[in-house]
Formats: sequence, structure tokens, C-alpha cells
Amino acid sequence: MNTLTKVPVQKTDVLLPIRIVEIELGQPLPTLSAVCQSSGTAYQRARCLVRLHDQPLGIVDITFDKDELTAQDYIPLLWQSLKESIVAHMQQDGRPPISRLDPEGIVSFTTPRCQEEREAFCATAPFVSVIVSTHNRPEALNTCLSSLLAQYYPRYEVIIVDNAPSNNATAELVQCSYGHVEQFHYVREERPGLSIGLNRGVAEARGEILAFTDDDVQVDSYWLLELVRAFSRADDVVCVTSLILPLELETPAQILFEEYGGFSKGFQRRVYDMREHHPREPLYPYTAGRFGTGAGMACRPAFLRGLGGFDPALQCGMDITTFFQAIRGGHTLVYEPAALVYHAHRRTYAELRRQIYQYGVGLTAYLTKNMLERPQLLGELLMKIPYGLYFTLSTQSPKNRKKSLHYPRELTLLELKGMLLGPFAYIYRKWQHAAREQEYARL
Repeated sequence: MNTLTKVPVQKTDVLLPIRIVEIELGQPLPTLSAVCQSSGTAYQRARCLVRLHDQPLGIVDITFDKDELTAQDYIPLLWQSLKESIVAHMQQDGRPPISRLDPEGIVSFTTPRCQEEREAFCATAPFVSVIVSTHNRPEALNTCLSSLLAQYYPRYEVIIVDNAPSNNATAELVQCSYGHVEQFHYVREERPGLSIGLNRGVAEARGEILAFTDDDVQVDSYWLLELVRAFSRADDVVCVTSLILPLELETPAQILFEEYGGFSKGFQRRVYDMREHHPREPLYPYTAGRFGTGAGMACRPAFLRGLGGFDPALQCGMDITTFFQAIRGGHTLVYEPAALVYHAHRRTYAELRRQIYQYGVGLTAYLTKNMLERPQLLGELLMKIPYGLYFTLSTQSPKNRKKSLHYPRELTLLELKGMLLGPFAYIYRKWQHAAREQEYARL
């Protein structure tokens, strides 16, 4: 991630709201205001996603030293931070390199090659099923569905799984607001659990590719197209993940989650396998969180169904389990930053505490699942424990180096507590799920 600030931010200001902004370099660059007209919120900082021809290039953080920043004010920051990415994109488009940015943007009098390639792909794009499992969050779901309706993709369906609802609010939303949309399909699943909801969606799906997202996101209009295109980036690709950025950074909890690590894995496409495409690091591929997240992923149906779907004994970590099984099973995973998703981070500290704890549980639960199913991996994992302790506990490790001095120690301890309880939680939930299935079978 490329980050550059114009004025150093004081330590006391680090948890103040940050304005989220998009800047498209292919058109005149906007004036950035420190005040949001709709909410009246005054910001000291802006986090700018910079794009060229709709392709995400990187993030630039800007500090407001006055009420408005003209393009001329912040162009030097953009150029200094993203020059290499801009030049590389121009070269890929077959355009002559540029030596500077202008307020008028990068003018193109013909269709850029990247856009021509998108159009060509659409002509033969496979039919895709997008699966959203939701539980009692109709307002968030409405935002998600609106963005799915706006996809620049020719052939797809959206399967909305209403997972163990306590009322008819989700069903009424889908019927009233999207009942006329042919590609939207509503399914009610009475058995609770995210994995169960996702598996129901998989069972209903007809697509050649299965895409998954959450009910608390907004997907970019090119998300599905770029996600599916990535399956052709390497051989034997069975899973693709997205670039996921915060939809807002309005509360301290949301900013702390970004310090924890957030969801973004950077702006460089990466290919992962167990052959030649993998980082030379001790914990690969067990640190499966580096590959992406389930809020924006896609899988080949045969691969996913071959795994038996998502494990209902995992309440968190279903996605990283899938990533690990893809790579450890000899297949290929692609991280595709051109497939963009905006995620609504938890707004309150109480919600953040629960989230971080569940991530700790999910990590060791997923490891426990794989050790139980593939005992031959146990020796390999035991050899990785010393570095794993450093990776988890050291403030200098790749996992923790984004955390500032004000990051609450309580959150770190909660994550560790979750990691300690994860194996027991997985075994208990596996037993619990088996008992419930027997009960459902008798009904």
C-alpha cells in the first residue's frame, strides 16, 4: 500500500474520522473538501483510492491543512506515491509514458486497451452465481444488493440465502425492492449458521463459477468481471480473492481494525500455489489470511463441492480454510486487486472486541480442522510453531507492525484467548452440528 501524508498527524489525532475518497486519473481531478456536505463532518485526513481507467492503483493518505485542496495541491503527493504504478498501467495500455500529472487528468482520445480487454471478455463470459447469506440485516443487505444489481457483467444470478431469520423483513425487502429482477433468487434456510447458509446457496447455484460476498459490503461495478477474469491468470486456478477496502473510517473502532490489518492485501496481483508461486516465508501456506477474505471470493464449483462445501463446525474461518485447502491440495489461488469490494467495518468497540476474539478462534479452529482431517500435516505444523509464536506475539512481525502505540493491548489479549480456545470450540461445534443433524433427520 502506498501511503503519503502532507502534514504529520499528531498522536492525539490518529483515531479521528478519515474521509474516504476515490480519484479517477482518467478525468479531471476533483477538489477535495475537508467537510462532508451531507453529514457536516469535518475531517483532518482523507484516504484516497486512486484509479486509472477504473483500475485501482493504490492508496494515498492526505492531511487537510485547509478547508479545500485543489488538484494542484495534492497532485505532487499522488505522483510521488504512485508514479511507478501509473507508468506501468500506461505501458500495459500501449500508451506513451508520462512525466507528470495535470489537473485535467490523463486524457485518452481512444478506448484504452484495458477497457477493450474487458469488453472482449464479456463476449464469452461464463454464467456466474453470486451467493449472499444474510441474517436479520435487511438495511445492510439492501445496499449490497443494489451494488450487485449494478454489475458490469453479462450473465449472472444472485442467490440470497435468508439464514434462520427471526422475522420476514429480508423476504419483504427482496420481494418489494427486487422482485422484478429476474436474476435475483430468494431462498430461506431455517438451519442457523453461516456455513449452512453458504452451502444452501451452493446447492441452489447454476453457475460455472461461484462467487461469494457478504451482506455488509458494496461491490464495485467491475467486481464480478475482474473476479472471473482472474481464473485465466494461471493454470489450475480454483479460487480467486478480491481487494477489500473500508467503506468508511468514521469511528475509532473502524480505524483500529485497519491497524489490526484490515482486509486489503495490496494492489499487486499475486498467484499462489505449492510449486513456484509462493513467498519464501516459514509459515506459508498456514497464514491463510494473507490470501484474502470471504467477503469477496470466487471458487470453481467442482473444487468446492469436492471439499464437501463449507464446514458447519466453523463459525469463523471458513474462507481461510478454503484458501488453505486450495493451495495445499495442489491447486492455484489468485489474489486480484482489480476486483474491488468496500466493507462496512464494525462501528463500535464492543463489536470490534467480538470480531477480534472470533478471528482468534477461527484461526486455530481452521488449523485443528486440517490437522484432524490430514494428520500427516501435524509434523509440518509443529516445526512452524517457533516462528508462529514470533509472528503472533512480536510487535515487529508482519502481522503486528501496522499497529501503533495506542492499539489496545486488550484486543491482542482477546485474540490470543480466542486462539487458545479455538481447537476446543471446533471440536465442540463439530459434535453439536452432528447432534443437530440427527435431530433434523428425525423431524
